[in-house]
Amino acid sequence: MNKAETTNVKVTKESKNSIRVEFDRTPLLDRIRAKYFTMYFVKRVAWYLFRFLLLLGISYIILFPFISKISSSFMSPEDFVDVTVSLIPRHPTLDTYEAIIVENAYLKALLNTFILAVSCAILQTFVCCLIAYGFAKFKFKGNNLLFALVLFTMIVPHSTLKLSLLMEFRNFDILGIFNFLGGGVIDGIQILENTYIKLTNTYWPLWILSATGLAFKNGLYIYMLRQFFKGVPDELEESAYVDGSGVFRTFVQIILPLSIPMLITVFMFAFSWQWTDNFYTDLFYTTSGPTLMTDIVAIPKTLDTSFAGGSMYSTAITNTCGMLIIAPLILIYVFAQKYIIQGIERSGITG
Repeated sequence: MNKAETTNVKVTKESKNSIRVEFDRTPLLDRIRAKYFTMYFVKRVAWYLFRFLLLLGISYIILFPFISKISSSFMSPEDFVDVTVSLIPRHPTLDTYEAIIVENAYLKALLNTFILAVSCAILQTFVCCLIAYGFAKFKFKGNNLLFALVLFTMIVPHSTLKLSLLMEFRNFDILGIFNFLGGGVIDGIQILENTYIKLTNTYWPLWILSATGLAFKNGLYIYMLRQFFKGVPDELEESAYVDGSGVFRTFVQIILPLSIPMLITVFMFAFSWQWTDNFYTDLFYTTSGPTLMTDIVAIPKTLDTSFAGGSMYSTAITNTCGMLIIAPLILIYVFAQKYIIQGIERSGITG
């Protein structure tokens, strides 16, 4: 910068300072008139009001169904036949919550679903992490083809696999090993014919699918983790190899600590989808099984719905069951939302 340009900059700064000093010395009414009674200020106020009203309207559209469901969960049967009651119950009561918790075995379903969701989410997170790391960091023949098949699992409707999955776990046998070991003919007599293991009505089908990377949405988790691992510098692994670390040790001590936000995101996704799943649970629990969250959606016997507003009361009971199902997910999200947002940003699936 030459001397002339330096002088112009100094003059500009001095001019601004002098204008500010002169403005501060003007009377208060003149300053208010000059600052607020201008077209620029009017346009800014109009733009802020437009944005506020737009966001307020969108928030109302999104939140009103939840507000109405929460309000109706505290209403008594008398409130549903009272035309003057809209959102605020006139006779508030906790009978709906009490009946669902006691008669529908909510606490038992909460414990069973928590055990199933946590165990499946841990298995899916670890297995998908291993698979994604292999796709991202190792070059081998058929890499792209195998990854295309992984993405294909995200497209195939699960209903097309329904019958085959049910038959496989109803008569579970790995490559015919159990039947081979158990079957045989001695003196013309068939011994232990058709030896299978029946895994329906247990957690094992969901655990096996999770441990083999074939569970619900595993293709999405592998894709997210692969995108994240591709962004990890190769120099970190190369330096670990130089220091004598093997592949698995490098993965555990170097890669996993860097991937904690992403792993939490995948764990939360797997946990949430397993928490509210009714496709696989209804498929594998054909006759009996543990009480899960999806089983509590029913009208308790002690709640009478045979009156004029019984249909609305039944809908309110069902909505209350749904809110009790998603309440733990909301609490978990409140504490884990920072990690979920970080994981989604680092996965590379956002703009």
